[in-house]
Amino acid sequence: MKRDQTYATYAAQNFRWQVAGGVATLTLNRPERKNPLTFASYAELRDLFRGLVRACDVDAVVITGAGGNFCSGGDVHEIIGPLTEMAMPELLAFTRMTGDVVKAMRACPQPIVAAVDGVCAGAGAMLALAADVRYGTPRVRVAFLFTRVGLAGADMGACTLLPRVIGHGRASELLFSGRSMSADEAFAWGFFNRLCEPDTMQREAAAFAKALADGPTFGHAMTKKMLHQEWSMGLDEAIEAEAEAQAICMATRDFRRAYEAFAAKRTPVFEGD
Repeated sequence: MKRDQTYATYAAQNFRWQVAGGVATLTLNRPERKNPLTFASYAELRDLFRGLVRACDVDAVVITGAGGNFCSGGDVHEIIGPLTEMAMPELLAFTRMTGDVVKAMRACPQPIVAAVDGVCAGAGAMLALAADVRYGTPRVRVAFLFTRVGLAGADMGACTLLPRVIGHGRASELLFSGRSMSADEAFAWGFFNRLCEPDTMQREAAAFAKALADGPTFGHAMTKKMLHQEWSMGLDEAIEAEAEAQAICMATRDFRRAYEAFAAKRTPVFEGD
């Protein structure tokens, strides 16, 4: 699909949105409630990430939260309360919509960096998990709280994504118990790529996203696609898929730019084509 739409002027209704230098920063912005999600914010997140498939001015995304917290999950009063009054068809429509947020994050071509501080719980933990790279702080607490409200730990893809990131046994314990995972645990187990001090974490995450945006963005999009698709492949199938993917990348102008820059002993400037 051709990337021919600009998102610098996207007028977000349920969060803050800024685009600069190819990096979009999405800030969940209800700090007085630790940035919970609502029906409207779920829907807007789904639609935004779906639309980024066509964004020509966004090459990487940082998702973060305002006020020293990432996201406390679904709003107790605006989501959980109303859900208790809904019939099954409405409940299924809602759970499918929340899962569609994760699917849209995994399907958009841009690498997503989650910059996580403070509370990261429930659906908020799933937003972080759906990102490609996660930066955290020593004070962060990550909790998959679904069993705490009488639900299954299977929510928004948790039972497939979390074991792949931290291992089956560790994921099972967290999803059964709903307990908080400390920053040290999350880093040691591979949930976080890096821990940063709270006053530098946003800057470091943004710098990494900027480095991705300045890199071979067509190649990054292919890497993300293959990381996702190869989950269900055997080794022989994966090797063949990667051969085809790499051959496509070798036909890009960025591949030639990199060679010409190497030959001239200068840094390549990638343009994503």
